[in-house]
Amino acid sequence: MQLQVSNSPFNQEQAELLNSLLPSLTETQKIWLSGYLTASLSVSNTSSADAPVLEAQSVGKTISKEVTILYGSQTGNAQGLAENAASKLEGNGFQVTISSMSDFKVNNLKKIENLLIAVSTHGEGDPPDNTLSFHEYLHGRRAPSLEGLRYSVLALGDSSYEFFCETGKQFDKRLEELGGTRLFPRMDCDLDYDEPASEWLEGVISSLSEGQVGSAAAVPEAKASEGEQTSYSRTNPFKAEVLENINLNGRGSNKETHHLELSLEGSGLTFEPGDSLGIYPKNDSDLVDMLLMELDWDPEETVKVNKQGELRQLRESLISDFEITVLTKSLIEQAAQLSGNEDLMELLKPGNEESLKEYREGRDLLDFVRDFGSWGESAQEFVSILRKMPARMYSIASSLSAYPDEVHLTIGAVRYESHGRERKGVCSILCADRIQPGDLLPIYIQHNQNFKQPKNPDTPIIMVGPGTGIAPFRSFIQDREETEAKGETWLFFGDQHFVTDFLYQTEWQKWLKTGVLTKMDVAFSRDTDEKVYVQDRMREQSGELYEWLQKGAAVYICGDEKNMAHDVHNTLIEIIEKEGNMSHADAQAYLEDMQQNKRYQRDVY
Repeated sequence: MQLQVSNSPFNQEQAELLNSLLPSLTETQKIWLSGYLTASLSVSNTSSADAPVLEAQSVGKTISKEVTILYGSQTGNAQGLAENAASKLEGNGFQVTISSMSDFKVNNLKKIENLLIAVSTHGEGDPPDNTLSFHEYLHGRRAPSLEGLRYSVLALGDSSYEFFCETGKQFDKRLEELGGTRLFPRMDCDLDYDEPASEWLEGVISSLSEGQVGSAAAVPEAKASEGEQTSYSRTNPFKAEVLENINLNGRGSNKETHHLELSLEGSGLTFEPGDSLGIYPKNDSDLVDMLLMELDWDPEETVKVNKQGELRQLRESLISDFEITVLTKSLIEQAAQLSGNEDLMELLKPGNEESLKEYREGRDLLDFVRDFGSWGESAQEFVSILRKMPARMYSIASSLSAYPDEVHLTIGAVRYESHGRERKGVCSILCADRIQPGDLLPIYIQHNQNFKQPKNPDTPIIMVGPGTGIAPFRSFIQDREETEAKGETWLFFGDQHFVTDFLYQTEWQKWLKTGVLTKMDVAFSRDTDEKVYVQDRMREQSGELYEWLQKGAAVYICGDEKNMAHDVHNTLIEIIEKEGNMSHADAQAYLEDMQQNKRYQRDVY
C-alpha cells in the first residue's frame, strides 16, 4: 500500500519517507508504532487546545496493567519462557501474577482482564501433566463466559510430530469461544523457539501498552543482571569436557547404554535431581557426504546459517547447524512450494494425511531428496527451509552434592534398519561411537520443576524407571544419601537380561545394603518364557504398594511414554481400584488428586 500525497496531510518528502519505511516493518513493529502514536497523541491532547479531540474510545478507556501468566510445562521450557515474560513485563511497569496451571484456582479466571498462556504439547498432541485439570475445566461445561478477557497464547511443540502445538491451539480456540479477545495472535514455536518467543513477547507488550498513556513509547529489553552476558544457557552452551564414556551393558547384550561423565568446572552451572541436560550434537559426516553427493553441490560453498547472517561452508553447516534426520510436515510443504514437484503436491493434498504420515516415518532428508529431488536454485535456498539442529535432552543421572562440578548421563545408543538403510540416532551414536574422554560437548541445563523430590525428606517415594529411565533415580538416591533423607525408597527397574542389562547394579546393591534404598523389584523380560515387565512386578506387590500410597508416598515414572508410562499409569489405577475397593472412576480421581498435589510426577519421552 502506497501513501498518496493528494489524499494525505503529508508533504512529498514525508510521504516518500513513509513509503520507504512501512513495507520493511514487521507486524510487531507496526503494532508498536500504532501504540506509540496513540499514546503520544493522547499526551499532546492534554496540553494543546488546538489539537483535534480524539474519540472517547481512544483515550477514555483504562486498560489494566495487571497481567496473569499461566504455564503448562512437561520439561520446563514453557515455564522458563513464562518466567522470562513475567520479568520483562514487570520491567515495563506491569503487575504480574504467574502460576502453573495445576496451581491456579479456576474460580479466579473471570476476574482476569489480561491473560497470557505459555504451554507445550506433550507426546501425540497431549497436554502436559500439570495442565490436565485446567485444560479439562476450560473445555468442560463449567467454563465461564470470558467476554472481558484479553489473551494471547505462546504454544511450544515439535514439528516432527503430527499434532504440532496442538495444546496451544486448543487453548487459543477455546478462549475465543468463551468470548475472549486476542491481544496478540498465537505464536507456534518449534524446538528452536527463542526468536519466535521473543517476537511474541514484544508483540504482547506492545498490545498491552496501547492506551497506557506514555507507556507505549518504548518496549525496553529487560536489563541483564551483572554477569548474565557470559552465563551459559540454551542459547550460549557450555563446552563440557568428557571425563568418562563407559558402555554399561555386558558382552552379548542386544543393547548399548553409555554412561557419560562430563566436567562442569568453570561453568557456574547448577542443577537439582530431576533436571535434564541438553546436548547440541553433530550429524554423521558420512550421511552428510551422501546427501551432498546426491545434491551435487560444492561442499565448500558458503551459506548463511542464521538470521544474523553468519556464514559457514555448506558441508560444515549440514554437519553442525541443521537437522537432516527428521522429516517434518512443514519442511515437506515448503519444499513442495519451492520445487513445484507434482508428486509431492499430490502427497500433500487433503485426504492423503495417512500417506504423508506413513512416508515421513523412518525416512530422512537423504531419502526425501532421492525420492523428490532438490528444491531451490542454490545451496542457500536449499538450507533456508531446514530446521536448526535441536538439542537432545537427557535426564541427569547424578547429584551435584555427590559429584561437585560433574554431571552424569545414561544414553541408550539408537540403531535400526528402515527402508533399506541403517539409521542412527544423531546424539546417541555421536556419544557411542565418536566421543572420547577429553572431547568437548556443547551443553546446557534444563531445569524441570515438574519432576522433583518431595520437599519433606521423610516422605516415602516409589520410582519406576526401566532401561535408561533409571537415570534420574540414580540422581535421587545419590542426593538422598548425601542429605541423609529418612523417607523410605522403592525402585522398580526392568530391562531385557539380568546378566547383561542390569544398569548400575553394584550401586543399587550397595544402597540396598546401607538402607538408602529400602526396596527394589526388578523385571528382566527376556530371561523367562513369558515376558515380565515393571508393571507386572507392581501388580505382584499391589497390597504393599497401596499401603505406601496411603502413607503419602510420591510416585515417579521415567522412560518411554508410548508404551511403558501408559501401561504403568493404567496399572496404578488398577492397583488403587483393587486394593482401595474403589470404582474405576474413583481410582482415576485418586491418581488425579495425587498428580494435582505433586505426588505423581512423570519424566517421559
